[in-house]
Amino acid sequence: MSVRRLPVYLVLDTSGSMRGEPIQALKVGVQALVSSLRQDPHALESVHISIITFDNTARVLSPLESLETFQTPLIECPQSGATMTGAALELLCECVDRDLRKNTATSKGDWRPLVFLMTDGSPNDTGHYNLMTEEVARRPFASIIACAAGSRAKLDPLKKLTSNIFNLETMDGNSFAGLFQWVSSTVSSGNRSLGATDSIALPPPPPEIQIVV
Repeated sequence: MSVRRLPVYLVLDTSGSMRGEPIQALKVGVQALVSSLRQDPHALESVHISIITFDNTARVLSPLESLETFQTPLIECPQSGATMTGAALELLCECVDRDLRKNTATSKGDWRPLVFLMTDGSPNDTGHYNLMTEEVARRPFASIIACAAGSRAKLDPLKKLTSNIFNLETMDGNSFAGLFQWVSSTVSSGNRSLGATDSIALPPPPPEIQIVV
């Protein structure tokens, strides 16, 4: 009998404003996340990761793959351009519809997926974004966590997507390291709790991450 998977989707803003130190810190953060999760035997057994990035367009940088075999992709951003967050949510919905294994008469399907969305701005495709937040709400996510990174990140659009919003005031290496260490703790705690419940309780964030009420 195969182990039930816990799909984890990282939806990451790679728009032009992320160039320089922020994108480098983001890369290090993703690598640290994977390394940290691999230290957890429970996560190593069931967690599967996919990375979706968005700037002028949205793309699946890494299709859903087991934590054991996952290879951190090359994350880049353009010189400048739009932030197509709505396109990223549309791609997320397509991936979940395709990836998620459902229950059958003989086996249990996947656990409800977790989503972590990070952006340092606001959607340029506002109409499409608003439409896609409604589509996301129709999917069986266990939790959607949004991180507004830096002073230019707008909170109001994120509030249409989820009530779990956190603000990362600075985008240096230490801040992103703290963010992704917290993401790792969230995935690990969710991985353990989903056997009893389909939702997860988020662990306390580190000091550099502020909860948005």
